[in-house]
Parts: sequence; structure tokens; C-alpha cells
Amino acid sequence: MSRTRVVITGLGAITPLGNTVKETWSALLEGRSGVGPITLFDASAFITRIAAEVKGFDPVTELGHKLARRVDRFAQFALVATRQAIEHAKLIVNEANRDRIGSIIGTGIGGIGTIVEEMRKFLERGPKWVSPFTVPMMLPDTAAGQVAIAFGLRGPNMAVVTACASSTNAIGEAAEMIRRGDADVMVAGGAEAGIVSVAMAGFNNMDAISKRNDHPEGASRPFDLYRDGFVAAEGGAAMVLESYEQAMSRRAPILAEVLGYASTNDAFHITAPAQSGAGAAACMRLALQDAELAPRQIEYINAHGTSTKLNDMSETAAIKNVFGEAAYDIPVSSTKSMTGHMLGAAGAIEALFCVKAIEEKVLPPTINYETPDPDCDLDYVPNYKRTKDLRYVMSNSFGFGGHNATLILGKVDGNSDVHGT
Repeated sequence: MSRTRVVITGLGAITPLGNTVKETWSALLEGRSGVGPITLFDASAFITRIAAEVKGFDPVTELGHKLARRVDRFAQFALVATRQAIEHAKLIVNEANRDRIGSIIGTGIGGIGTIVEEMRKFLERGPKWVSPFTVPMMLPDTAAGQVAIAFGLRGPNMAVVTACASSTNAIGEAAEMIRRGDADVMVAGGAEAGIVSVAMAGFNNMDAISKRNDHPEGASRPFDLYRDGFVAAEGGAAMVLESYEQAMSRRAPILAEVLGYASTNDAFHITAPAQSGAGAAACMRLALQDAELAPRQIEYINAHGTSTKLNDMSETAAIKNVFGEAAYDIPVSSTKSMTGHMLGAAGAIEALFCVKAIEEKVLPPTINYETPDPDCDLDYVPNYKRTKDLRYVMSNSFGFGGHNATLILGKVDGNSDVHGT
């Protein structure tokens, strides 16, 4: 029995580079950084005072005053990205189909902004001042639940929380739901709004984030010898997935196909990856097996590429483990050099970039790549975009807790009804 084909028909994004897919993708290809001084809280006393914030986002304009007040910033991002993706897919939700449409939204830390703000009110003014919406606003599943309510999606609905692999897992699991017949259409993606005082202090004290306050645009430098940590970022991304038959029946724009997915764990350390990259390599191999592809068929890899010493070294080792000598012929880029690390939303925006790379035949660069690291010796598409016709691409995400997730996306031939975003 042949496996149900799953395709991507709509995209949406709110990122530090722009508040639409078009704005974000354009900035990415220009090699523009979204990193700057922190404005979301007073960071003057912090070691790190830079981050990649979403700019010019007005939740009241986007969602209305009532809803904007009752959902955390991460859920606001999820709602707007989902609306963009549904509109892009030309998906009409009605009583005839809403029971067969679901949503999975990944997040690493959910409504941490709400937790910080309500705890402040509790300590300063007492328990009666805490918002009655505190608990639903802080829960990681709130974004998925709010998406279901806002768009009337009565199919499968859940959150995935696997740290920085969350939204890659969300997309992969959504595809699996369609394959096993649980839904015809799924909205999948991720959202994060973790640029808050407590989280940034924690990242600083574990020596995980860059301290280049004097040069924010150059702070995220994956695979560069002088990288000194990731740059925290926020935002959201969503995509509409549906069975190939469903997409064809409604003449939907088919942008790419989800060919392979896998998830593993290093079982090594709560934050550090195994230096050999064994768990990541196993994940990539399983995704290739799921896609029924040989390693030599992959033509581009969007790396996890966080700009930390250990991650970039271990991911490079894992790629060489899987692809052997062919690894040196595969372009590998880290778009976190521009977006920063969107944590639980990173996998979704990077999968979206893979879709755009297939659609527009162009590879985004890894910016700030100035000094090669002997331990990171692959083709990282340094500093400038590159034209390349792509058929099969891979997107990697790895997270605290040892989580690994890999997606393989592919070009769909013979579909002329594709429109831009």
C-alpha cells in the first residue's frame, strides 16, 4: 500500500527580519541581520544586551484589543503566522471540512513573558492583582488552542515541547497525522517570545549567548572560529500541510513535499550535544530512510547552526558522519546568522526557508563567516546567497535535553499553480 503524500500549500511568518514571509525572505537573501539592542525590557545591567526582536508588531492591530490582551506574545505570533499561511494556501475552513483540519504549534518555553509579568505583580501588589488569564496564557499549548478557536479547526490539536527542536517535530508529527488518516489538513509551526529578563539572565549565566554588545549585527556567526554563543530571538512561523490528493482536488498552490522526518535523542547531557554528533547523525539517517533517499541525493542542508562552540562542531561532525566525503559538496547554511535563534520556533522558520529555497532556486547565506574553524570545514555558503536548482533538501533542529529532529523536503514536479508569498 502506497504512503499518503503530504505537501505544503501555505506559509506564514513573523520574524526579526520582517512581519511577512516576503519581507523576511527578502532580508535573508540580502544577508541582513535582525539583531540589535534589547528594547523589550531594561537590559542595562545584563552581560548580554542584544537580541533579535520582532519589530513593528502591533498585536492590537493584528488581533483586536480583546484577544491581544488575553494571549501571550508567543501565541500572538502563532495566530498571525497561521492566518498568513491559511490565506496563502487559499484554504477555506467551513462546517464541511473543519473536523478534518487540525493544528500543532511547537514552542520551547511558551508564555514565559506572562509568567514574569504576573509574578512581578504578585510580588509587588499581592495575589489579587494577578490576571485570571495567567494560567491559560502561560501554558505551552495555548498557541495551538487559540489557533483552533480563531480559525475553527476541530481536528487534532496539540503543542510539541522539545526545546529548540519543537517546531520541526510539530511539522513532522503533523505530516504523520495526515499520513495515518487522522486529518486531511494540518497547520503546523512554532512560536516563541522568550526575550524576557529571567530567560536572558539564565542564558547568560550558563554562558550560552553571545556577548558582542558592541556589534549586534555580527554577533551570530555560525561555524566561524570566533563564535561566542547564540543570539536569542523571537517570532513565529506556520505552514499548511495537506495530502497531495486534497491539495490537487481544491487546486491549491503546492510549494513542496514533506518526504522524510525523524526524531532521536542523544541521551547524553541536558544542554550539551554529544561532540561526536552521533544522535544527530542517527536522526539524519532515519529521515533519509523515511524519505527513501540516498545521502548523495540531498542538495542543501539548512543547519541548526546556533553559533555556539559545541553545537556547530558536533553538527559538522554529524553531517560528515552521514554524508562522508560527499559532505564537502553539499551547501550548508545557518540562517540563524540573520534571524538569531528563535528557540522553539527555529525549526519552523528554517523549514519555511527550505521551501522558499526550492521554490526560488536560491540558497540563503551564512553571514558573519570570516575566520574558518578547522573543526567546521564544510561549504557554509559564506556571506552571499547562491543560485541552485534544488530537488531534495534537509533541515536540522537540535534542542536542550538531547532532542534531535530532521525534515527532508522536496520539489513537486508538474504543479503550475504556485504563487508567491
